[in-house]
Amino acid sequence: MVTLKNINKSFGSVNVLQNLTLEITPGKIVAVLGPNGSGKTTMIKSILGMVLPDSGEIEVLGQKVKSEGTYRNKVNYLPQIARFPDNLKVKELIHMIQDIRNVKGNPEELITQLGIEKYLDKRLGNLSGGTRQKVNLVLTFMFDGELYVLDEPTAGLDPVSLIHLKEIIQVEKKKGKTLLITSHILPLVEEMADEIVFLLEGCIHFHGTMQQLREKTGESQLERAIAHLILNNND
Repeated sequence: MVTLKNINKSFGSVNVLQNLTLEITPGKIVAVLGPNGSGKTTMIKSILGMVLPDSGEIEVLGQKVKSEGTYRNKVNYLPQIARFPDNLKVKELIHMIQDIRNVKGNPEELITQLGIEKYLDKRLGNLSGGTRQKVNLVLTFMFDGELYVLDEPTAGLDPVSLIHLKEIIQVEKKKGKTLLITSHILPLVEEMADEIVFLLEGCIHFHGTMQQLREKTGESQLERAIAHLILNNND
């Protein structure tokens, strides 16, 4: 599904990714964790072809990222901050994204599930942050993909919307889809993730299941297990 081999990326004198190697197999929910500045977003953008590594090789859905781009048609991406013109109405944005991707998509069920019917004629600039995030979720999940990349998908969501997000994610997993998620909401990760990838200073310090993380750190709670990895990063 996704393979990264010896990826290095620097911005100026800062080494953001260092000899990073990772393989993500299909049909799993994989959580990418790490403190701010650990390289999570750069790794994700490298997988998407938005950032080109200085060295190493990335393959997604059997295609090399540097030489081919058609794999992106099967990847749905929710950025941490999605910016669209404030004067667009919600329904206009949905239609615009469908036109850009040249795919009809299936937004209707998501619109109902997330409760944004009454906002379809509203302009984006007049929406709250939480409502905008629900619109972004519709844009992400209304297309059928093989890989879903979700960067902080819970941002601004109320408890009811968070439940709906979990339901949407589980539906895609049951279809055999792969979901790559970054989140600071550790209870969500603990509840949903099949595998955890922990980054620190551009290096992977752990990749495995929650049970394997407990065994490695001796901690039963994810929060304490992550703290253990941070405090013992030289191991």
